[in-house]
Amino acid sequence: MLFSYLTHRHTCAAKQQSRADSIAALPGRYHEPLNSSDAEILNAPVALTASNIRSGGTTPLAVLTAFTKRALWAHGRTNCLTEILIPSAEASLSSSSINLSGALAGVPVSLKDTVNVVGYHSCIGYSSFATPAHKAKNDAVIVSFLRQRLGAVPFMKTNVPITLLSFESTNDVWGRTDNPWVPGFSPGGSTGGEAALLALGGSRIGVGTDVAGSVRVPAAWSGIYALRCSTGRFPRAGCTTSMAGQEGVMAVYSPMAKTLPDLQYFMKSIVDAKPWEVDWSVHPLPWREEEAQLPEKVRWGVLRDDGVVPPTPAVERALNEAIEALRARGDEVVELQGHPSCYTSLRLAARLLNSDAGTTYTSFFASFFERNDPGVAVINRIFSLPRWVKRLWAFFLRLSGDAITAGLVEDLHPRTVAQQWALVAEREQIRGEWFHYLQTQKVDFIITPPHPTPAVPAGGMRDSVAACGYTFLWNLLDYTAGVLPVGRVDPALDKVQHGGRKLQNGVAKRCWRLYDAASMKGLPVAVQVVAPGRLREEMVLAGMKRVEEALSKVGRGWEVDAVEIE
Repeated sequence: MLFSYLTHRHTCAAKQQSRADSIAALPGRYHEPLNSSDAEILNAPVALTASNIRSGGTTPLAVLTAFTKRALWAHGRTNCLTEILIPSAEASLSSSSINLSGALAGVPVSLKDTVNVVGYHSCIGYSSFATPAHKAKNDAVIVSFLRQRLGAVPFMKTNVPITLLSFESTNDVWGRTDNPWVPGFSPGGSTGGEAALLALGGSRIGVGTDVAGSVRVPAAWSGIYALRCSTGRFPRAGCTTSMAGQEGVMAVYSPMAKTLPDLQYFMKSIVDAKPWEVDWSVHPLPWREEEAQLPEKVRWGVLRDDGVVPPTPAVERALNEAIEALRARGDEVVELQGHPSCYTSLRLAARLLNSDAGTTYTSFFASFFERNDPGVAVINRIFSLPRWVKRLWAFFLRLSGDAITAGLVEDLHPRTVAQQWALVAEREQIRGEWFHYLQTQKVDFIITPPHPTPAVPAGGMRDSVAACGYTFLWNLLDYTAGVLPVGRVDPALDKVQHGGRKLQNGVAKRCWRLYDAASMKGLPVAVQVVAPGRLREEMVLAGMKRVEEALSKVGRGWEVDAVEIE
């Protein structure tokens, strides 16, 4: 046990030193201060940058230099980077292996640490994956696709939580990634390093994954834009995961961006390049511009509360401001009532995702002393309890009036194959219930919070690991969903009123204990836009645009910070 711990610590120290050495070894131009040309490149929309490179107005190396400078600055502020891909990026540019006539010609793209790049690790926070033998032998499909078909330049990889099952992004190998706006808070997870980098302008477009909110919560907490694609719309083959074979709730690869126009352009560029020709997991579904053409008057259904954790004041205000702006624009907004139970869906999604009782993701720990995510550690402790203890615990919870927590506690145990099949059958039944319910409501979109809080402080997942219903629901249903920032926490407007809200269960009480409008001042707040169905990426992007334009019309909404010369 001591030997494994020492090996673990040595591997972590070696990887952190390797990252520092990689940064230090970069040519001098990458360490120079930003100049006016760099700032102009960093503030340009992705479409314009690619157009300038195709026309010869700027060079790919100039663009790579500007973004690398800013990425290193963002890393110094948040600890968001893992692998520094600049040597391979420069080599591909000099060898002409990048298609500089493509839609993303010369545009740097950052990647979640799960994405394999030849010669680099995808350790996803596990020291056992950070040995020389674990360096990637092949590029993930998305990497070669970005280079060869679109002309993009993968240039950085970004941090994640160990196990990939947390809204914090912390592990022993790379350390903790901080919120880009308020230190001491999480940027989200599991695609948290990516969100922090994008928020600070160290990249404008990036690739993440989402199994329970892992691109949407980071987008909400870091003040960027993200789209949770339905399965089969975005390339995913050839990447690393902590839960290979888990298909009860499918993880999807999805785009993230600093601005909404960049997100739209990125997603359309991916689909237009026909990823189904190189990735067996992608549906041969071309971009449908007609899906993005919304009627003059749109009908929105509001899902205010997931029945487990009501939104905290700042999040509730963000939702209300978006609703008011949509109504002022002339759209119809209705309250969704009598819908299928969100709590039932959360319980089912949790059982499906954890049907092996954590056996797979814990098998990669190198040492008993390797630090786990605080939220996942809570789940693992419950897994380890005898069934009779959990039943007794649940009994007393119900006796005290907390049926919500009781149901989640007693669910955490391994499933047999037959039981897993039964869960999948239940999933299909719930999908049918939601499908028929939303048909009766005749809504074009659902608008809802992405999470009950604006963020959590370091270690906060210990108390909020079960507060994921606002995003997890749509993964269970496989509906397309997007998140956009709409403002920031204001202590004067967002404090808990005298007497507070009466919280009905332990999950809500623990999550709300983390909320403090004063310490959260300046954190982004966001809304989530969901299409009532699968494979509606074009439509959701259009819905996000509708919300952003409506907010702008009434003088509200998110202001994207321009990068300035240092």
